[in-house]
Amino acid sequence: MGKLIKNHWARLIVLTAALYQIAAALEGFFWPKIFWDFLTTNLDPAVRPVPILQVINLLLGILAFAWEWPLPLLSFAKTAMHRSIEARLAVYPLASLSALLLYQGTNPGIYYLIGMGVYFWAYSEGEVVCPEPWALPRRRRGGGKV
Repeated sequence: MGKLIKNHWARLIVLTAALYQIAAALEGFFWPKIFWDFLTTNLDPAVRPVPILQVINLLLGILAFAWEWPLPLLSFAKTAMHRSIEARLAVYPLASLSALLLYQGTNPGIYYLIGMGVYFWAYSEGEVVCPEPWALPRRRRGGGKV
């Protein structure tokens, strides 16, 4: 059996979270609701009458989806930003927070948290994201870690 490539697993989790976040943002346009409205109504202006939180969630969901599944047309796949686990660990907490504020986005927020945990695990073990999406890292000649 091979080793688990944790950044690929985290990529699948974050792809799922991004799709759910896009769907939650679109649903939030029709049924705007803050998740924490049972505690306070101070956050209601973020969703109604102007859908600020829904637009933020839509943009962050599209960004996360494009980041994790880069299209060859945009040639984003070979950039340092795409290969950076650190940048993901800096941006995804914001996506998670915005998703957790929206009532329809609680599941994507939790998925982002799990994905960030797996990315941190991969980062702490020294994994790297390959320049080509879904490629396997090259083995070192000395029999070192993958």
